[in-house]
Amino acid sequence: MQVVGLCRTPFLVGVGTPKNLEGEIVASIEMAAALGAPVVTIVTGGTEPGTKGLGPTWDRFADRLSHDCERAASCGVKLGLEPLNTMFGGNRTCLFSVADAFELCRGADAPNLGIAVDVYHVWWDSRLSRSLSDAGDLISGYHLCDWLADTSSMLLDRGMMGDGVVDLRDIRDAVENAGYRGLCEVEVFSSDDW
Repeated sequence: MQVVGLCRTPFLVGVGTPKNLEGEIVASIEMAAALGAPVVTIVTGGTEPGTKGLGPTWDRFADRLSHDCERAASCGVKLGLEPLNTMFGGNRTCLFSVADAFELCRGADAPNLGIAVDVYHVWWDSRLSRSLSDAGDLISGYHLCDWLADTSSMLLDRGMMGDGVVDLRDIRDAVENAGYRGLCEVEVFSSDDW
């Protein structure tokens, strides 16, 4: 059996950031290394308290990320930024698109930093295929499910592949054309199916 990755670190920015952030991040990275997981997925956390827009949060996140990339590299682990659907903005994420994730990766200049492409979160982006065409080797994970046309829960109403409105074949082609050859992770969080 092969471990695909470890999901996820604690929130690195925003209201949900734990008091012992450093210890929890180190524990996540060391757990991934012990399991032989090649990547730890990062869900960023929401906007910084008392701020407006994304600028201050992105600045803090970029500072935090550079430190965490060094720690992960010393353990032989990659970090994968996971952009989330805009409906999670404010409290769970400050990263919404593949293009923005690539911008953060390139700005960090860390060879062990990439992104996790989760179709549930990025399918809506009309520039997704174009963004993925510039990925190079930055894709470190690929998560599959479907977006149901009548989604009733942000967290627990993902569809089985083919049951929703996502053009899964087009996204998979774009991910593979970008060079990703890793495993596909099925992430169907559904109160109806499980």
